[in-house]
Amino acid sequence: MKIKTTLTIPAFAMSALLIGCGEKEPNTAGSPPPAKEAHGHAHEGEDDHAHEGEEGHAHEEGEEVSLGTFMAGEMEIEAAQGHGMVEAGKEGHLVIKLPYKDDGASVVRAWIGTEDRTMSAVGKGDYAPSHDDYDIHAMAPSPLAADAKWWVEVEKPDGTKTVGSIAPKM
Repeated sequence: MKIKTTLTIPAFAMSALLIGCGEKEPNTAGSPPPAKEAHGHAHEGEDDHAHEGEEGHAHEEGEEVSLGTFMAGEMEIEAAQGHGMVEAGKEGHLVIKLPYKDDGASVVRAWIGTEDRTMSAVGKGDYAPSHDDYDIHAMAPSPLAADAKWWVEVEKPDGTKTVGSIAPKM
């Protein structure tokens, strides 16, 4: 009898544990709504990018502001900045539009600071096919040099790399 009890109690305990570990419905009462994408950019089916006559892109954090164009090698690249002004120790958001359609085949990286990347965190761009641009998030170094820039490196599918820079909104 002692052997039956010794085996039965752990079996019941294990059963209760397994039943209790089943998938449950999330408790949504009083919980905040699901968060939007971190960068607020609309994708696939959404459209918050600027159109003819509009200044910038609508974002939860504010508007994207056009920085204009800059040269990286032989390429003229369009840039816009989101998440407000670039500040030391804070995340910056850069949107890059390449002068050619590559369907995301290029690798686009960006950082805030100096060309040599000292104390800078490099962000890799996410291609947004609905807008044919790259979204990049990068942390600004702290302290942030007064002459800091957005530095952008484009690596084409053939392996060639070019680097260019543009002044951020600070």
